[in-house]
Amino acid sequence: MPKGIYETGLDKNPANFEALTPLSFLARTAALYPDYPATVYGNTTRNWGEFNERCLRVASALVNRGVKPGDTVAAILPNIPEMLELHFAVPMTGAIFNAINTRLDAPTIAFLLEHAESSVLITDREFSSVVKQALANTARDMLIIDVDDPSFEGGERIGQLDYEALCAEGSVDYSWHPPNDEWDAISLNYTSGTTGDPKGVVYHHRGAYLNAANNALTWEMGMHPNYLWTLPMFHCNGWCFPWTLAAVAGAAICLRQVREDAIYEAFRKDAVTHFCGAPVVLNTLLNAESSLKQGLPSGIKVMTAGAAPPAAVILGMEALGFDVIQVYGLTETYGPMIVSAWRREWDNLSANEKATLKARQGVSSILAGAMIVADPETMQPVPWDGLTQGEVFMRGNIVMKGYLKNPETTARSFAGGWFHSGDLAVCHPDGYIQIKDRSKDIIISGGENISSIEIEDVLFSHPKILEAAVVAKSDEKWGEHPCAFVTLKPGESMSENDVIQFCRDNLARFKVPRTVIFGSLEKTSTGKVQKYLLREIAEHHDLADTGAGKSDA
Repeated sequence: MPKGIYETGLDKNPANFEALTPLSFLARTAALYPDYPATVYGNTTRNWGEFNERCLRVASALVNRGVKPGDTVAAILPNIPEMLELHFAVPMTGAIFNAINTRLDAPTIAFLLEHAESSVLITDREFSSVVKQALANTARDMLIIDVDDPSFEGGERIGQLDYEALCAEGSVDYSWHPPNDEWDAISLNYTSGTTGDPKGVVYHHRGAYLNAANNALTWEMGMHPNYLWTLPMFHCNGWCFPWTLAAVAGAAICLRQVREDAIYEAFRKDAVTHFCGAPVVLNTLLNAESSLKQGLPSGIKVMTAGAAPPAAVILGMEALGFDVIQVYGLTETYGPMIVSAWRREWDNLSANEKATLKARQGVSSILAGAMIVADPETMQPVPWDGLTQGEVFMRGNIVMKGYLKNPETTARSFAGGWFHSGDLAVCHPDGYIQIKDRSKDIIISGGENISSIEIEDVLFSHPKILEAAVVAKSDEKWGEHPCAFVTLKPGESMSENDVIQFCRDNLARFKVPRTVIFGSLEKTSTGKVQKYLLREIAEHHDLADTGAGKSDA
């Protein structure tokens, strides 16, 4: 096709085009607001000028120690300032940052380090025991760097040097440049799938930039918010909020542990304006001692996602003076992509009606792209009647590059030009969607994704267990938890505690079933387990009914 008048001699050049990257937010804020607070941790506050210098030093030191563009730098850290710094320092080198879930067990961590071909691992003393076990299970030659946080007592240093020594090695004169292509990878996040092995979700600079800006726009954050870290930074890179805070020159108030007393103290002491958290965090705050809630500032904004929060939780939080917004997304969409956007015509509704509306997942956020609820076979959108279920499909600039080393699954997830979420929803007449079920067998407990098949594999390995199936069961505290259905081999017997202890010995603690139901599994005539029936049984099962299981034979 011949070029038109608007394509002739009007080409991209350094004066009119630069690849999008969230690193540019830091460069601007460090130059414009160097004296504004960037991180607050205990009694230590660092400003954006200091933050930027530390990022440059760490990036410089990593390069001097052999880190190259395209390498993977992994971290197993709590929500401390060093974790925030690495979201900038690692991409400055051209490497890809992999923040690993701190709750994983040693075999899984070893798998991730191998799969990502990590060349550096930065870890905290708190996790030294499990990390040592993981390193014993991998043959990778990695540089191990300890974060020696003085506020934590225990653990041991297992690396060649500590983070502060690494920082001291580097230079503030280090010069980074935007990626050659904004499609270049910036980070790697692992998510549980319907298979036991985690899948590596790859983010690019363009998507990270856009979702960071999207957070600020969607949430109307304004400039210089005080953001409290209760959402783990290892989860979808903290929903991209490390980069958002650089864009809006906000203060990151860091908490090593998510405890209600520390959170309420931060609300008062640090003038918190915003925080994100799974429904389990909100429920914890609601059920905290009444003395902790005294003198609570009003109007703190809360963004929640994960297992859909009950309307009662939203109602309770708003009764305490919080302003709650629900978002929906997946690791594959950089975190939040759908938002329960508020409409002013709802302002005069009752508190119960408002909470019910806010409990819906909502509509596409400002920079998200497109979203439909459609028939998974025909890809035709379902009617907006609030009744007809379909699968949620998304596409746009904040959908992942794909799954690392997994082209077949990547192709399936993008079939038809849409990302297949696997979540089932209805679409209401106003265009707002509401999740009804998950076609994937993923359990979301306390905001953590848990593969039911991974737990089933462990249960099947027990010599007394004939068959097993795992589904989600509603949980007042955690949103939902794994419920195991177990059929024993003829002549065998086990108690619920026996099953749970076996899982504790072979799984990360948050993946362990809290309910065990003994008996035969509900199946189709072809032998397929009918998990939707098991979910119904689980919901009506009284914990008091569980105890010993025994085979019928």
